[in-house]
Formats: sequence, C-alpha cells, structure tokens
Amino acid sequence: RLSCIRNNIWLASCGVLSSGLAVLSSFGLMLFCGVPFVVTVANAPFLILGVGVDDMFIMIASWEQSLRKKEKSSVKSLLAETYAEAALSVTITTLTDVLAFFIGTWTAFPSVRSFCLYTGTAFVFCYVYTITFFGAVLVLNHKREQGNRHWLTCMRVGVGEDQAENSCLYNACCIGSCSRQPSQPEGEHPMSIFFKKYYGPFVTNKWIKLFVLLLYGAYLGGSVYGCTQIREGIDLRNLANDDSYVIPYYDDDDKYFSTYGPRVMVVITESVDYWNETVRLGIESCAQNLE
Repeated sequence: RLSCIRNNIWLASCGVLSSGLAVLSSFGLMLFCGVPFVVTVANAPFLILGVGVDDMFIMIASWEQSLRKKEKSSVKSLLAETYAEAALSVTITTLTDVLAFFIGTWTAFPSVRSFCLYTGTAFVFCYVYTITFFGAVLVLNHKREQGNRHWLTCMRVGVGEDQAENSCLYNACCIGSCSRQPSQPEGEHPMSIFFKKYYGPFVTNKWIKLFVLLLYGAYLGGSVYGCTQIREGIDLRNLANDDSYVIPYYDDDDKYFSTYGPRVMVVITESVDYWNETVRLGIESCAQNLE
C-alpha cells in the first residue's frame, strides 16, 4: 500500500517467517527423533513456503473483511471473525496435505519415507504457527495502524498536521503521497474491486462460460495424452540414505563403466543336456555370435 500507516510489509514478512519457523521446528524434531536427513528433504521448505504464504493471504483477506464489517469492534471480536472465516479453509488445506504425505511414509524406499515424514510434520507446524504466531502478528499490526504509527519505524505519524510546508519526499515517506494532504484510511483493496466489478461479471457471461468449458476439455484431453507419454526415470542415488553403499556404487559405475553400456545376458529357457559336448559347443558358438 502507498500509505505509510497501512503498508503491510512487516505483516507479509512475518507470514514468510512463520513458514520458516515451521521448517526449523519440524526439521529439529525429526532430527531429534533420529529420522535420517536425505537430499530429497531439502525440497520440503519450498512446499511449506507455498502453503504457508497461501494461508497467510487467506488470514489477511479475512482480517480485512472483518475490519470492514466491524470497524469499531474490539480486537477479540475482529480476531474471532477472522478465524471463523479463514480457519476452515486453512484447516482443510493442512489436513489434506498432512494426510497425503503421511500416507507416503508407507513406502518401501527409506529416502521417500524420510521426505514424507519431514514434510508432513512441517505442514502440522505451519498450521500451528499460522493460527497462533501469525494471528498475534495481525493484532499487533492492527494496533500499530490504530495508533497511526509508521510501518518501518513504528513512530507516530502526524496525520492531523498541516503538511503544506514539507517537501514532496517527506510527504511520500511519512504520509504516503506527494499531495501534501494527510493520509486517509484506505477502503477496499484495488485487487478486490477488480475481481468484484470486472472479472466476476466477465467470467459469468454465458459465452465466456462456454469457452471456459471448452478450454477445460482441451486441457483435460492434453493431460490424458501427457499421462500416456510419460516415461519412468529417476536417479537411484536420491532414493538411498546418505551413508548407503548404493551412492558410491553408482558413482563408481558412472565413472569407470559408463562407456561400456549395459550388460547383455543370455538365458536358455529350455532344458538341455549340458553333459553333451555337442550341446556345449553349440552354446559357446551362440555366445561367440552374440559377441
């Protein structure tokens, strides 16, 4: 936001910090419990960050709606309204993610099992931090706004003063604009206005709905075709523990034997008389021909 009071940079930063705390807590707990840390676990923070930031936006949006509905209500009432709107969505998202990853712990691959344990536990901590830590940050940020304090320095901003004699740079930093007028409370966010007044009526037009259905049908057909074209392939090093003998085996195999290609084996499926010299010669002749 352009207003130096309504700017929510610290609020967004604390939302990202909440995801980071969830990662630290879950990793610390899993390491304390002796769960092996494998290289695939390093991808977990990106998943947690995506879900954590999504939950943060849901919380902020619900808080803004509650603030518009009950502008003069107490902080307890505003926070209760926010949790009533946002907690259900956040809870369902967390439950589905946690369920999906904890089901993955049933796999026979130890590295995949470790990854699912780390990530599923991180989702639980992310949920806890969102409804506790981030909720508290929302209240503190609201109190800062109510006190007309600057978003960066938390110093009081003289919104009632005559700013006509101040420079444009001062007004931009301390008021939010160069208009030399005190900052006024902002209304609904422009993005919300866009979706309500323009995007909503546009996408509910009958021809647009028909186009969306056709587009989704094309997307679904392309997805089915893509599934038929997918090929299996994975680096087996990533499926082993860090101290497993499998990793140096594949490293040495790539280093010393990769130029020879795969080994070809010949299997005789019939029951033959190996004691017969003629049979043995025939087998050796076949092997020489293959070579």
